[in-house]
Amino acid sequence: MNLTPAQVDQYFEQGFLLLPGLFNRAELEGYDRRFIELVNHQANEQHGLSGAMKIMRDVMVVKGAVQPASPLHAVNKLLCFEDDPALFAYTGQAALVGAIRSLLGEEIYSLSSNVFNKPPGVDGRHPMHQDLRYFKLTPADKIIGVWTAILPALRETGCLAVIPGSHKGGLLAHENPDWDYVNAGFYGIVEVDLDKRVHVEMQPGDTLLFHPLLIHGSGRNKSGEFRRAISVHYAAADCVSPNADWRNNPQTRKIVNRTT
Repeated sequence: MNLTPAQVDQYFEQGFLLLPGLFNRAELEGYDRRFIELVNHQANEQHGLSGAMKIMRDVMVVKGAVQPASPLHAVNKLLCFEDDPALFAYTGQAALVGAIRSLLGEEIYSLSSNVFNKPPGVDGRHPMHQDLRYFKLTPADKIIGVWTAILPALRETGCLAVIPGSHKGGLLAHENPDWDYVNAGFYGIVEVDLDKRVHVEMQPGDTLLFHPLLIHGSGRNKSGEFRRAISVHYAAADCVSPNADWRNNPQTRKIVNRTT
């Protein structure tokens, strides 16, 4: 899938682009099944996780404010799935790779992979932030975040919210929000106009591409269901870092072929 000129223009003007139905049901079920399998296996101590993969519990569970109904109800996210073939297949899906190459060029790398899990019964908010806060790469226009809904992401379940056009400013100051419960690494912008938010509701398979300077976040899950998504960032080969060659990072992978 190559983006149209209008879609490319929209991405760079608004800072994000929604691609409905980019992933099919079978693909989503495969990612979901593997995620649940990893969570349950770790809980049962049947085997360790591959590579740098980590499963993070929600802060309310860690602090004893919530007693989870199951291992899945305790998890906030899974990090670094590069060494898991079932989950890493997401990064090479043909339509997604085609869309990313329309914006970044042919030679691209994946980095910073996650499965986000927002269980019912926890706060689970992610404050408004910019993803470039977590990277030391430039230029920002050559980095793209990707977020695919595995389960419905609605206002009720805590969907993403974005501020259109906010990527045109620079990187803003971030700090830990003054909330009772904030998950580890969930920094927020110090001052942000919440009235400018646009909530992006998504059905399973819908995929959001977003600029690393786009201000975005997500709300509470007020439903009795899970909200789950799989996510990765891509960077063009000509990105640079002030540190050692970023391409040699253990969690960085060159995207060579497109898969079906």
